[in-house]
Amino acid sequence: MSYAVEFDHVSRHFGTVRAVDDVSIAIEEGGFFAMLGPSGSGKTTCLRLISGFERPTAGHVRIFGETSEDLPPNRRPVNTVFQDYALFPHLSVRDNVAYGLMVQGIDKRTRHARAEEMLALVKLDSYGDRKPAQLSGGQRQRVALARALVNHPRVLLLDEPLGALDLKLREAMQDELKALQRQLGITFVFVTHDQGEALSMADRVAVFNDGRIVQEGSPEDIYQRPRTRFVADFVGSANVLSPALSRRAGGIESWHSLRAEAMETVATDSGRISGTVITVRYLGAVKRVTVDVGGDELTVAIPAGQDAPAEGAAVGLNWTATAMHRMEEE
Repeated sequence: MSYAVEFDHVSRHFGTVRAVDDVSIAIEEGGFFAMLGPSGSGKTTCLRLISGFERPTAGHVRIFGETSEDLPPNRRPVNTVFQDYALFPHLSVRDNVAYGLMVQGIDKRTRHARAEEMLALVKLDSYGDRKPAQLSGGQRQRVALARALVNHPRVLLLDEPLGALDLKLREAMQDELKALQRQLGITFVFVTHDQGEALSMADRVAVFNDGRIVQEGSPEDIYQRPRTRFVADFVGSANVLSPALSRRAGGIESWHSLRAEAMETVATDSGRISGTVITVRYLGAVKRVTVDVGGDELTVAIPAGQDAPAEGAAVGLNWTATAMHRMEEE
């Protein structure tokens, strides 16, 4: 198996702060890899270690098998798309895309031809003469993508590039980014704090917390089989059942995760556990019903077309035994 990027027990310290703490990962060539975690979890520092803007305090970063500590950013086969796009406001869209080629000394005709090729790739082939201020947020994001791709990098690093877009446009760009990655066949490494982005686009996901990877796997593994309470809560906000609550609900005495959509409300005498409805929230596709089950709270997701119990009602909660996923201790 060929790896585009490998971290071998990599750490990056800033004084007493361990921004990255003994991280080891292997990112397959041609894959879409997401680094997911809250702010300050170390994911962006890992991206900067790949790009060469940071050097590891310990360990090694290898890019296509080559140890990269002494390799300057401009000699690495990678390029970065930033959240704020970093476009030059005084340059046309075409010249923004071609800027890296100009720095390399490539003649104007050639670099403009390659810039137009990249603009066509991101569906902006008629926008070359415009200035960035004349574009929408989604269009500026595509220009930043074209500028990063014009140098034909083997690895594209994306640092929360969709964070400034509204919800509808962000969802549309998720589909476009995934389709673009499949079309180009190059390795994408995507940093985000949005679990929906990571799960919908990536082939593999690494969940970060406090400078460490707490779980790595396929999107389905991360969502359905969280390893720890942090992962269960951060990725999709699963119900986390304590050992005592797990025992009350008919399971073994251990920490478990239980997805809200895996549960249903039933009569109080026919559920695994019963309680009182605290809140009912309408969220469009689903209603989220929170139930007090004797001091603990569990949330069940009910399709919007089905009736939900009223606040204050006594209900039972039921689920299949396999819906409870046993987790490790933190």
